[in-house]
Amino acid sequence: MELQLTKPICFFDLETTGTNVAKDRIVEISILKIFPNGNKESKTWLVNPEMPIPPEVVAVHGISNEKVANEPTFKQLSKEIYKMIKDSDLGGFNSDRFDIPLLAEEMLRADVDFDMKHMMSVDVQTIFHKMEKRTLGAAYKFYCDKDLDDAHSAEADTNATYEVLKAQLDRYPELENNVKKLSQFTTRKQSLDFAGFIGIDENEQPIFAFGKHKGKTVDEVMEAEPGYFGWILNADFPLYTKKVLTQIKLSKLNNKLS
Repeated sequence: MELQLTKPICFFDLETTGTNVAKDRIVEISILKIFPNGNKESKTWLVNPEMPIPPEVVAVHGISNEKVANEPTFKQLSKEIYKMIKDSDLGGFNSDRFDIPLLAEEMLRADVDFDMKHMMSVDVQTIFHKMEKRTLGAAYKFYCDKDLDDAHSAEADTNATYEVLKAQLDRYPELENNVKKLSQFTTRKQSLDFAGFIGIDENEQPIFAFGKHKGKTVDEVMEAEPGYFGWILNADFPLYTKKVLTQIKLSKLNNKLS
């Protein structure tokens, strides 16, 4: 079953220096862009992460420090990558919890004002886990009856993810062939930032989802403890989380002034 699209969707996968969204960097990114008319465009980049790749991580994806030493940095590639995805929704495998948050961090570090306001995301892993609870290799075997050669190669994982989603649509008639519905189905919980530090309560108000102020609205915490905002901005939180909090604060100031 082919995807029914009203706008392009970019399936993508990252290979990285590690799993810390705030600190680790991309070493490879592969994007497969699917257009509503069925056309496809794909691109893979090796990236110099400007930091050492730990040996245990090299053992997983096979991308060594020497291999990326002369490759462009993410900042040098950022405009080209953003141009490819900016008009699209996003799809991936575990993308909502890892790939999209890390991509957002890299974009913001490169001074690209990236956000998901006009994008939806479809996390193929969530569909798989809700239906079958396995890994990408098992998903590929289960849905497509193929072995995933070159696992942990960004290009192989990206193409496998796209094929798995199409096979899932064939297998599960209850899944609507619609990116908005797939995005809703794969969303684990409502949050304003990718890392899940800023949630939304039943009144649609931003709340802190961690720490001593967990469950309190951002507005009441900023009113009672203004220094908390400054602490978050200076602490080791993801840049996107800081961006969301700054937007909330500016919005409140603008409302006071108007």
